[in-house]
Amino acid sequence: MSHNPGFLKLVNEARARVKECTVAQAKARLEGGAVRHFLDVREDHEFAKDHAKGAKHLGKGIIERDVETLIPDKEEAILLYCGGGYRSALAADALQQMGYTNVVSMDGGIKAWRDAGYPMEQ
Repeated sequence: MSHNPGFLKLVNEARARVKECTVAQAKARLEGGAVRHFLDVREDHEFAKDHAKGAKHLGKGIIERDVETLIPDKEEAILLYCGGGYRSALAADALQQMGYTNVVSMDGGIKAWRDAGYPMEQ
């Protein structure tokens, strides 16, 4: 997918401020119990089609509004992913601005997760 330059600029600025990990690192963190909240920030219809096994849905469009209800402890480990790692970087940046201190965006998103053959569910 080709992204617009303004969007890419915004994402690159966010990426400079957030932590990212590979899908292999994400899977290892999940298996090792280092992640308390594994969140898919894609749109509702994307999540409904399929998602990484064990992920909960909190879409990019509402995450800032609803995250404090779902995750009141701002120090808990949160791992975010989207389609390719762009929206999750933006969401991670927003959560950090809200005071969350242990947020990581999974680079490559669900596409990289699928490509690695990691478990999916519907």
